[in-house]
Amino acid sequence: MGSSAAGCAAGLDGVDEWRAVLARFSHIVLVANSDAVDIGSLRSQFPETALFVFFNKVYKVLDRPFNGYSLLISRGQPRGANIVYRGEVGEVVKFFPRDYFLGIMNIRLGPEEKLNPAADFQGAPTGHLDLVGFCSDFYMESKSPTSGFAMALWLSDLKLPGAIILAGFSARRSQKWRVVSAHDWSFEQTFLRLFARLGKITIHGGVALNPYVRLAQRFTELPQAEISLAAAEVLSERLGNTDAEVDKLISLTNVIRSADSFMRRLRPKFLKRKPKGSPGES
Repeated sequence: MGSSAAGCAAGLDGVDEWRAVLARFSHIVLVANSDAVDIGSLRSQFPETALFVFFNKVYKVLDRPFNGYSLLISRGQPRGANIVYRGEVGEVVKFFPRDYFLGIMNIRLGPEEKLNPAADFQGAPTGHLDLVGFCSDFYMESKSPTSGFAMALWLSDLKLPGAIILAGFSARRSQKWRVVSAHDWSFEQTFLRLFARLGKITIHGGVALNPYVRLAQRFTELPQAEISLAAAEVLSERLGNTDAEVDKLISLTNVIRSADSFMRRLRPKFLKRKPKGSPGES
């Protein structure tokens, strides 16, 4: 494949154009920004013909230039791509050697999200993909799909010859990573696991056998619906107990949150200014 793949994302904006580029790879590995990702180990498990897809702030999972074919997904926000309006394009792109970097795929999933012109990405080869409405027929209206979830489904719909692998898609909180409430993480995890069981995608590390399948095998005299209802009842009780404990924590931290709010109001005005030249600003 060689250097012919380098920079080939430049100017792409149609599904067929993207399909032609992505079909050249034996594997497409979506790399989540997660503590569960070991980049060195992950890279060693796939051939040179694999494409690794990263998302936004890759400096949180990469600490050195990535040795392999790569594509960066940069999602639009109401103000445009966050690596643009935060001035982080150079900091992110430096992890991808030009000889193996396809470029940036600037995407949007909601009508309020804005795509950036290629020039905003400081010379990095940039293509675009407008996926507004892509998940609207099944995703919760009050939530927005994550970029990784949307890309996994979109790639599957392309029916590419290569395998689609999801690495680090754990949806777990940690000291380093937040689980943003704007997304329906439970729905996405359920969907992706079902997708994996259908063979549409592969979850790196595998999907454990559902223990509730063993319950059905143990209680053969009960219909599966009854087992599902019992499991839902237990889950509901546990969530209710969790909510009660969260309420206690909120009460206990009232003073801390009040102090934090007070200190934020005291911040000098120059610290509150938005970056100049940010998309959507005058």
